[in-house]
Amino acid sequence: MAERKPTKRATQKSVKGKTVTGKVQKGFTDEERAAMKERVQEVKGAARRGPGADKADGESAVLAKIAEMPERDRSIAKRLHEVITANAPVLSPKTWYGMPAYAKDGNVVCFFQSAQKFKTRYATIGFSDKANLDEGAMWPTAFALKELTAAGEARIAALVKKAVS
Repeated sequence: MAERKPTKRATQKSVKGKTVTGKVQKGFTDEERAAMKERVQEVKGAARRGPGADKADGESAVLAKIAEMPERDRSIAKRLHEVITANAPVLSPKTWYGMPAYAKDGNVVCFFQSAQKFKTRYATIGFSDKANLDEGAMWPTAFALKELTAAGEARIAALVKKAVS
């Protein structure tokens, strides 16, 4: 009887976290998994509250998330909340992946990401594709925030106004 040659499948071994080639496989970080879990809870909570949930529910959730942030990000987030709500009252505060966000007709237009959220060196204010910020063939959709100056506030106010126009 002829000796059988092992198949390629039989010779490959998998090790947790590694591919069959031996390279480390990158998956979601703990922070990314936590954000996804928060999003699931947000969707379930919205479904329980129903379509008649008021703006106050979202605002209290956003303020609670801001209160959990480290001081540096918390002070930026508080001021951003004031700037956004004053300059775009049509936006409704809500949480989105555990981050303070602001939506129009249920669609997130902009959001604040604490530096702590994904262990980055700076916080960001980001805009979704629902924001009317299109400018030619290329435009920014996120801005790094190490501090919030008066000039920064004015620029964000202008961006938010344009985003909801």
